[in-house]
Amino acid sequence: MKTSDVRGILPRGGTILGTRRGSPFDTTDGVAKCKQTFNDLGLDALIVIGGNGSLTVASMLHKQHGLPIIGVPKTIDNDVVGTDSTFGFQTAVQIATDAIDRLHTTAESHDRVMVVEVMGRDAGWIALQAGIAGGATAIVVPEVPFDIDELSQIVRKRHDRGRYASVVVVAEGAKPKPKTLKIPERTLDAYGHEKLGDIAHAIAPEITARTGFETRVVQLGYIQRGGTPTSYDRVLSTRFGLAAVDVAHNKKFGQMVALKAGQIETVDMSVTANQTRTIDLKLFADVSATFFG
Repeated sequence: MKTSDVRGILPRGGTILGTRRGSPFDTTDGVAKCKQTFNDLGLDALIVIGGNGSLTVASMLHKQHGLPIIGVPKTIDNDVVGTDSTFGFQTAVQIATDAIDRLHTTAESHDRVMVVEVMGRDAGWIALQAGIAGGATAIVVPEVPFDIDELSQIVRKRHDRGRYASVVVVAEGAKPKPKTLKIPERTLDAYGHEKLGDIAHAIAPEITARTGFETRVVQLGYIQRGGTPTSYDRVLSTRFGLAAVDVAHNKKFGQMVALKAGQIETVDMSVTANQTRTIDLKLFADVSATFFG
């Protein structure tokens, strides 16, 4: 690639190179093909840009097979261990916040409860940040199982105080406390992950049944993953990119660039392998205690 190939891509989301799911470890000859491709292309290093899955595979290829790999943490879920933030996250939060702001208007016009489902399989970073910024009535995250009766009571109390509209923000991976809410049995995808995207549809009718308030579901889905990145994510990705090139130049393979207290550092890429960075539970508890109910 030449400079002309990447000129002007900073304000664009996604990836101009394309991407795919899967791992070379999924097939018997996958790793051998990776090594052959390295040789065929004459690569000095490979910079892997991705989340927990991508960085786990990258770490394994380096640790077990000696490939010269460097990691850059990128995911809207913000759940990569070893860094304070991943680029893509702030853009997703802003998109979700904008949607919540708009939903307040229609909820208030029709005296409705809006259940907004955002992405977040194992970590509720988007739900937490967008919910706080958007003034949600309640926030439901995967890290803290919810009770549908308690959630409905929060909504009812808000209406009893004269507010006839509520926005409940739910992460797609949220789970009810045992025996409090029956949710449809989930099937698995080709990689053994549960297919999500039904929890809001399970919650909404139960809120209506317990409160009598009309409840609607809004699933933001892949809207959160596209569009123009925020200035924060543009700056962070640029800083990560510069740092990754320095790491490659110095041949410090097996490292991941990371944001630590505002500074760009490097950490061993294995710190994030098969790990998930969950939300700040104290922040969630403080917000719940202060604003919910």
